[in-house]
Amino acid sequence: MWISRWRPRRGRVAVVAAAALASGLATTAVALVAAPGANAATGCQVTYTPNSWTGGFTAAIKVSGGDQALHGWTVTWTYGGDQRISSGWNATVSQSGSAVTAKNMSYNGEVAANGTTEFGVQGTYSSSNPTPTDFAVNGAACNGAPTPTTAGPVTSAPVTTRGPVTSAPVTTRGPVTSAPVTSAPVTTRGPVTSAPVTTGAPVGCSGASICDGFEGLSAGAPSGPWSVQNPNCSGSGSATVDTSTAHSGSKSLKVTGVAGYCNHVFVQSSTALSGNVWYARFYVRHTTALPTSHVTFLAMKDTADGGKDLRMGGQNARLQWNRESDDATLPAQSPVGVSMSLALPTNTWTCVEFMVNGGNGQMQTWLGGTDVPGLHEDMVATQDIDGQWVSSRPGWRPALSNFRIGWEAYGEGSDTLWYDDVAVGSSRIGC
Repeated sequence: MWISRWRPRRGRVAVVAAAALASGLATTAVALVAAPGANAATGCQVTYTPNSWTGGFTAAIKVSGGDQALHGWTVTWTYGGDQRISSGWNATVSQSGSAVTAKNMSYNGEVAANGTTEFGVQGTYSSSNPTPTDFAVNGAACNGAPTPTTAGPVTSAPVTTRGPVTSAPVTTRGPVTSAPVTSAPVTTRGPVTSAPVTTGAPVGCSGASICDGFEGLSAGAPSGPWSVQNPNCSGSGSATVDTSTAHSGSKSLKVTGVAGYCNHVFVQSSTALSGNVWYARFYVRHTTALPTSHVTFLAMKDTADGGKDLRMGGQNARLQWNRESDDATLPAQSPVGVSMSLALPTNTWTCVEFMVNGGNGQMQTWLGGTDVPGLHEDMVATQDIDGQWVSSRPGWRPALSNFRIGWEAYGEGSDTLWYDDVAVGSSRIGC
């Protein structure tokens, strides 16, 4: 059989831009309460969320050991149709006949009690793609049968991704409520050592090197731990501390983004980034949909790439990553590639998270707590996703040194944005 690591997912996005894909109905199978046994734990849970199109599918799979911590995990299930897995990410996945086995990677084997970890698979099918239900974790059944002797039965039933599972709330837009995201698997690849900025710190990011809700700043131009930067030249773009709109508290950072090269404006944290694994979380609200042309709303200097920026923004109306040094994009700007990303909602506060691993060049991005498949980078070239990114720089290993939020438009693209509850650390912070 084959073994694959961190391959990007296909087709998780509801909007497919000119791609000839026929979307299937995505359902979520939740497996609860393991049978009695040495490895069983109260609340053992496997959540399988598929997304299907004609002849293919991806599935996001969340795993929790319930009230027992997992020190390494193996998840097994059996497909009821003719599904064949072609790749996986965040797990080593193999298939024999209809039986599938997924084992943890070196960085996500430890799962705290009542915590979760997530991996995924991509595959094909010819005639049917039913959702599996016979999940087991480390050999212990996690599908509610047989019934534990100490409690009544808990039944499982498929539900659509638009509604919660009432026996164990799970949504497609956020973490499992029984375990905060901060207890999800974290890496230990070098902590960020800079002293935390605690002024106006939002709840939930204690220990992060940057943790600020701007409550300690005076209205007007940002000051103290934040400074305004105008790359290239100073135009009409501006940044201010705003007291009229906030995600939490009473203040946020307002950026008036204006189209045109000279109007670039950013607000930079005085805290330098260190280590080689960076997780970030910020809330953003903006007024205008991302344009067709390339824009940037977050940038970090990469000292391993000639001081050029690793940029997060949009193109073709979807979220994207862009490398300033060679203009490589993630995902590729093909119809299929664009369909693998998501639009950034307007006129509402949205939680954006990302991870960049400088040790192996891997990246991951979440929008509202949901993984964005087109923004997955595993340094294995995949058509329509990261083919250009990898082939242009097969040995890309970023060394990020600063963190800036703001606006760059290179052609069209004016927007007004608010940022709040910004955090950067060495482990996932969560929404």
